[in-house]
Formats: sequence, structure tokens, C-alpha cells
Amino acid sequence: MNRARQVAEARLGRALRLYFINGLLIWVPVLVTVLVVRFILDLMDQTLLVLPRTLRPDALLGLHVPGFGALLGLLIVFLTGLLVTNFIGRALVAIGEDLLERIPFVRALYSGVKSFSETVFSKSGSSFKKVLLVEYPRVGLWSMGFQTTDHLEEISERLGEPQVCVFIPTTPNPTSGFIIFVPRAKCIELDMSIDNAMKMIVTLGVVGPGSHSATGTHAAHPAVTLASPGPRD
Repeated sequence: MNRARQVAEARLGRALRLYFINGLLIWVPVLVTVLVVRFILDLMDQTLLVLPRTLRPDALLGLHVPGFGALLGLLIVFLTGLLVTNFIGRALVAIGEDLLERIPFVRALYSGVKSFSETVFSKSGSSFKKVLLVEYPRVGLWSMGFQTTDHLEEISERLGEPQVCVFIPTTPNPTSGFIIFVPRAKCIELDMSIDNAMKMIVTLGVVGPGSHSATGTHAAHPAVTLASPGPRD
């Protein structure tokens, strides 16, 4: 009798743990996503401060509606892009950049950020459009990185062969990392997309791009993998 009671209690404990874990697998991604989206919307709502108080949505509607700041930010970016496509807009930008170039610290910061933005967002560039495997930090170990540039004339000349600059991000924070120069012949270019590579880095490799099947298509993966009960006693 006692043996049967112990078995029943053990099964009940495993079932309760199973239900709790499955609940966490559902709610943790949802809550984290909601918190991140809310943080971004709250941050974008700060752009409403450029409007007079009487013209802000809070004053006009009498309640706070999140997301208006994001719409205003997108509108400002669009209008700015529209402005700088004509002669007058480019002239105004040139005047503003000339003023920034006269400020010592701001000059270095602005020039670096501008160069990075032009390189990353340029359609003609190859930066952050290729996922590479490089043998690093030693022979036999491989790291995944992103090609930033292959226009390295002086470095390639001094090293005796064409070089590629590769950004190796850290995990789980891909905004930090370091760059290395690798011979082009020793870089392995992957078919993996930038998004899948970022997912793999952020999740410590838990969320991979999926393996290719024999037909060349990605194997199907469930959106959420729930825990399953173990073998019964």
C-alpha cells in the first residue's frame, strides 16, 4: 500500500513539474517580447517631446496611446530622407556637417558613426551581408562572423594575400565583439541568413538555422517545444 502511494505521489510530482515547465515555455517568450516591444515604444514616444504640448496626442485625445512616438519617428526619418534628396537639403546637411567637423570630440564621434551607417545601410556595399566561418581562435576551432569589408589594399599587400575584415560578435550580446583580418581563401561563406546567424548568437546556439534536408529544404521545427513526461514506472 505504501509502495503504491509513493509511486502515485512521484507521478503527481512529475506531472506538476511538467505542467509548470510547459507553462513557462509558453509565457516566458511572450512576456519578454512584450517587455522589449513596450521598452522600444516608450523610447520612441520620447520623440513626441518635439511637438508643442497642445499638439501631443495625450492632450488632443485625453489619454496616452503608445506607439504615436514610433509613427512620428518614422515620419521624421521619411521627411528627412525626402529633404536630402534635393539640392537644398544636401546643402543644409553639408552646412550642418561642416559645423560638427569644427567640434573636436563630436567630429570624431560623428564621422565614425556616419561611416558605419553608410557602410551598413548602403545597398551597394557588402558589409554585414555575408555570414562567414573562420578558424579562430586557433586551428581546429571555428567562429562565426560577419564580413564588414574586403577593401583592404594596404593590409592585403603587407600580408601577401587578399584579406577580409570579419566582425566576430560576442554572445549573447552581439553589439560587442572584435574584428580580425582573415585571408579570403580561408573564409568559408555560409548560406545562412543574417537573421538566422543573429538568432544563433543571441540564443547561445540554442536556436539554430535548421538543418537542410536531402531535398535542400529546411526541416520543419515546432514553434514551441514542450516538455514531455518521462517513462512511467
